[in-house]
Amino acid sequence: MNNENDKHQQNIIYSDKPYDLIDGAVGAGFDINLEVEKLRQVIQDKSYSLEDRLEAFEDVIDSEVGDTNLVRARNIEREIGFRQLYLKFEGGNPSGTQKDRIAFAQVMDAMRRGYDTISLATCGNYGVACSMAASVAGIKCKIYVPETYHTKRIQEISNYGAEIIRIPGDYENAVQVSSVEAEKSEFYDANPGGNNLMLQLRAYGEIAYEIYDELRDAPKAVAVPVSNGTTLAGIYRGFVSLYKRGKTSHMPKFVAGSSFKKNPIIQAFINNKETCEDLIPEKIKESVINEPLINWHSIDGDLALNAIRSTNGWAADATDKNMLSLSKLIREKEGMSVLPASTAGFNALLDLHKKEPLVNDRFVVILTGRN
Repeated sequence: MNNENDKHQQNIIYSDKPYDLIDGAVGAGFDINLEVEKLRQVIQDKSYSLEDRLEAFEDVIDSEVGDTNLVRARNIEREIGFRQLYLKFEGGNPSGTQKDRIAFAQVMDAMRRGYDTISLATCGNYGVACSMAASVAGIKCKIYVPETYHTKRIQEISNYGAEIIRIPGDYENAVQVSSVEAEKSEFYDANPGGNNLMLQLRAYGEIAYEIYDELRDAPKAVAVPVSNGTTLAGIYRGFVSLYKRGKTSHMPKFVAGSSFKKNPIIQAFINNKETCEDLIPEKIKESVINEPLINWHSIDGDLALNAIRSTNGWAADATDKNMLSLSKLIREKEGMSVLPASTAGFNALLDLHKKEPLVNDRFVVILTGRN
């Protein structure tokens, strides 16, 4: 962060209002999986070689993380008037979100490089994913959480043995504090925007490969909810790789959605800005619905913005009311319980469809789970 942004951050007026977040996601976890427990014993037993321990950890990733369901939403198709709509449900991961993909990849990297502690900031879901992965590896996990945020996932994080450190201010401040402490104490920094960016993008790129495996080509468009922009950028990189290798006939358009006027990626696209610009922190108001999406500073925002523009995609804001409505629609029509915030990309897809009806093709919406 440059000096100007440092000064900007120091002037933030932090609210003392507690936020009880709807960011809970139900995943299968590992407690009842005996096969994973056997692998965990190998992973944590240092009498085995590092190569054997890493191989066992990779077996956990292969068997438990990713390969999430891609289902055709025929009932919603009839409701909204276009075909073919596919829902990629990342709620099938152990923690219930796509965060497991980068959490397990980074913990494995930490093991390989000899770290005994990982450090990161979270408002809930990412902390559960990383604490779970760290518990499998037998390494320490330090989770930095904004002190005014309250989520039922905190208990899950504690149950996995992670240390929770409450930080004054917002998520962006927690990221900065966590990264500074990681460098000072020689922890593995698992925050977005750091030296592990390419590892994170490759992990999220697996989503593109899984979509290709099901459809045998790229869809017309992929709709993704965005916060920092890392997930969208990673899926884009995955499809770039597939296209360059001749696996797909075209690149999909990337569609991004986020909370109304509370995300730099969406605002940069709507206002035709060349790059993402920080929003005014004091004007960002969290709610139980929008918190997983909002950022006054999207760490990987420019990567996501480039993916949207280079594929002739689009972006749109989503209100809390719209996201709640879409999560209800998905539950009632397809029997899938999703995190309301994860419907922001779907909202952006429908936003254009209402203005310019989409020609029938194949469209994929990325969703995550909730209680």
